[in-house]
Amino acid sequence: MRIGDLSRRTGVDIQTVRYYEKAGLLPTPSREANGYRAFGPAHLERLAFIRHCRALDITLADVKRLLRFVTSPDDECGDVNRLIDEQLARVRARLASMRALEKQLGALRAQCDTSRAARRCGILGELIAAAHGEACACHDPPVGSRARSPRTGRAPGGHRLSRPTAGERAGRAPKRPFGKR
Repeated sequence: MRIGDLSRRTGVDIQTVRYYEKAGLLPTPSREANGYRAFGPAHLERLAFIRHCRALDITLADVKRLLRFVTSPDDECGDVNRLIDEQLARVRARLASMRALEKQLGALRAQCDTSRAARRCGILGELIAAAHGEACACHDPPVGSRARSPRTGRAPGGHRLSRPTAGERAGRAPKRPFGKR
């Protein structure tokens, strides 16, 4: 079969098939009399294996390691187990990171409960404050930081760093263009 057929049958883009071939993940196919590459069932199986590994977010370097075991079926599989354990640890770390991100976004979303003028939006106020290096609802302030919250005008621990502006007294976040303090 030609590369287009291989691509259609596996759902892998033609450029990706070429990349895998250049990277040594696919064996070099034979050539037909007209010079076209002729891919066979072994290429189809190998490409399906690679695609499945990539669906599990296994890196190409690790796919190469796994393929060595496929071609040496009598070798001990301890390294395969370790490789999957490492991948599982990476996935668990990403999940923990995603849970933390979800919590941060939830805290940010809690800053604005109704639709209002953008200048009074609590979410935008928090994002602008964070852009200025100030404490924000979605990130814990650095230890010892003297950053202040745009909502309360208070430093972590509740201490006010400066007099509130008229807008802050009215419950609005201060207007500050980006890049200015």
